[in-house]
Amino acid sequence: MGALTLVARGPLPVDVVWERYADPQRWPSWAPQIRRVDAVGRLRPGLTGRVHSYAPPGIAFRVLSVDARQRLWSWRVQLGPMKLTLEHGVRAGTHGGSETWLRLHGPFPVLLAYAPLARYALGRLVNRS
Repeated sequence: MGALTLVARGPLPVDVVWERYADPQRWPSWAPQIRRVDAVGRLRPGLTGRVHSYAPPGIAFRVLSVDARQRLWSWRVQLGPMKLTLEHGVRAGTHGGSETWLRLHGPFPVLLAYAPLARYALGRLVNRS
């Protein structure tokens, strides 16, 4: 098991970036690896669903925690026996705009394989309106 942290900075305001996280139906607009999300409602602890990519099957998820005031949330994804925990945060950038971070926990080979795609998605999250 391992952990890996990724960070992205961009011009979009913190509130805009947080809203793009808070509504799972918006995830495909900035995360190209996500084709659709099956979940009802906004981010909240206990929210469950499936994230669908371009290759089946969908990946089950459960939101573990949400702190909208601090703009922090975490979730666990599971595909068969493989589980990853992802912790997300959004904060104001030091020179305007926003900064988002992602801390991944899971099997290190999986983290290394997923990191380039996650880094690209985070960049889109804070840079594209």
